[in-house]
Amino acid sequence: MLLLQLVLLTVLVPGGDSDDDFPGPNSFRIILTTTFYNRSWTQNLGSAWLDELQTHGWDSKTGILIHLRPWSKGNFSNRELMEQERSLHAASIAFPLIFQNHVSQWQLEYPFQVQLVKGCVLPFGEAPAGFFWIAYQGSDLMSFQNTSWWPSPKGGRRAQQVSKLFNQYHVVNLRIQAHVNDICPRFLLGLLDAGKADLQRQVRPEAWLSTGPSPGPGRLLLVCHVSGFYPKPVWVTWMRGDQEQQGTRQGDVLPHADGTWYLQTSLDVEARKAAGLSCRVRHSSLEGQDIVLYWEQHRPVSLVFLAVLVPLVLLAGLAFWLWKRW
Repeated sequence: MLLLQLVLLTVLVPGGDSDDDFPGPNSFRIILTTTFYNRSWTQNLGSAWLDELQTHGWDSKTGILIHLRPWSKGNFSNRELMEQERSLHAASIAFPLIFQNHVSQWQLEYPFQVQLVKGCVLPFGEAPAGFFWIAYQGSDLMSFQNTSWWPSPKGGRRAQQVSKLFNQYHVVNLRIQAHVNDICPRFLLGLLDAGKADLQRQVRPEAWLSTGPSPGPGRLLLVCHVSGFYPKPVWVTWMRGDQEQQGTRQGDVLPHADGTWYLQTSLDVEARKAAGLSCRVRHSSLEGQDIVLYWEQHRPVSLVFLAVLVPLVLLAGLAFWLWKRW
């Protein structure tokens, strides 16, 4: 089911390398994943996310939302939150029953997973937009638009059958439309306001250079480490002058326990061509002042260390020899 989340994030979160491409969160989504092990055994997992920041967990047994941030309630009243809990709990019961009752007709094979992704996005300068997608085994099955379900072109006959059935639930579809187009945007705006101080905090990254395992004779693997930054969007690449190096490989952005992030970016080059390369780091906390680390500056550190250490060792040996003779 990771595929659907990645596709969703790609659509909702802009990319680029200018300062304007590092906006705050602008989407909220609820993810409900049901695993069908057999006819009588299913398991539900639920969560809610503000872009890539998890704001809520969910207790599938009690149907209670777990608020993971001090501001996770947004500006909703306890009554409104309870209504959303009941809605999620009802969906966690109704949707699996529908799929269980049509296993044969829709040619579903145990074990399988069905994922619901419901939420909204606030495009910058545009009106809010709601969405609701359903996936089967990691592939899009159908999506909700206005008050109707539309089968995914890749879903084949199964997607057509499922959407046809879901389109019969007119009252439910009206409630879905109200949620994604009205309730969700209001809740998202409340989250952004309540969590403003936390969401807008800026933590400057630290960066350093190293070498990785040798890619081969006469070659170097240059590694640029960037750590401790927040928020997550960051731009890191190897450059020669003003030219980005096409062979740059960027790893995953990984979380630290304190909520900040870590990234490493590597470049496989001929050792004789390493001179003149630099790693450039761009992050919103730097306020336009990129971090630039030059490989020429990095290499002499070990040489300087050796230049200091070797004479010290020789002097110590000489002193010891003189002391023994004396």
